[in-house]
Amino acid sequence: MNKLTLWGIIITVLMLGATWLSVGTSKGGLNNDIVNMLAVAGAVALVIITVFVVIKYVRQMQTDTASGKLADENWDGIGEYKNELPAGWAILFLGTLIWAMWYFISGYPVNAYSQIGEYNEDVAKHDAKFEAKYADMDADTLAEMGESVFLVQCAPCHGLKADGIDGKAADLNRRLDKKTVKYVLENGSNNQLLGFEFPMPSGKDLGLSAADIDEVSTYVANGMTGTEPAMFSVCAGCHGAKGEGIEGVGPQINGFNPTLIANVLAHGKKGAIGKMPAFTNLTEVQVKAVSAYVTSLSK
Repeated sequence: MNKLTLWGIIITVLMLGATWLSVGTSKGGLNNDIVNMLAVAGAVALVIITVFVVIKYVRQMQTDTASGKLADENWDGIGEYKNELPAGWAILFLGTLIWAMWYFISGYPVNAYSQIGEYNEDVAKHDAKFEAKYADMDADTLAEMGESVFLVQCAPCHGLKADGIDGKAADLNRRLDKKTVKYVLENGSNNQLLGFEFPMPSGKDLGLSAADIDEVSTYVANGMTGTEPAMFSVCAGCHGAKGEGIEGVGPQINGFNPTLIANVLAHGKKGAIGKMPAFTNLTEVQVKAVSAYVTSLSK
């Protein structure tokens, strides 16, 4: 046995001994845990393979001479030999593929236990219990719950008083301001406020001039009070004569309603201020509660 091989054996024994001291003698040890066992087995295999592969190539560098046929290509006079793929590399590659398939199918299947999976199951059970407990609530109780959900989920953008924090988000104490209405009339809208795709054309496409858009925006933002602009009749065809909305045609624009809020939470909304994301993390009861609370603000 030459000196290089002896050193390889010594290093392997020392590294395997260190692995056993850190894992095997620790509290609980392997504890018959398949994951721990696989990890240790992988560490052992890695140590042995690494040491002896290093030995092989160190010895090869000491004794071997270049041979074989040079490739036609070269870089600044530096060529490359056309050597066959080392059998050991090919075997290790195929072995790794076989091990990976075994690991995912049998060794530690992808549908095995996980803490995340257990957490998700617990959350689903809690949500179901929550939904059942609060399935039937009166409007006042629902609005009170909605305020709590609002303070956590919505207040960071809309403010504790739902006033929009100086225009950074929509002021939910009123249905629409002039800037918002004007933006929709100038650009059209497709915010799925009805719960499905139903684009609203721009005011220009509806035959409104710039002056008409400004006049209608002022009227709608003021809560449909004052003299009704002549061109509001174009809007009334979808939104109703008083802005009360027409089911399946146009959303309510003279105030909020629970269905409108629920659709905004489900699909998000884009407007003059920016884009609001959808809130798909809320349960059905929480959506109803927030909708009830926001609807109560403008009454």
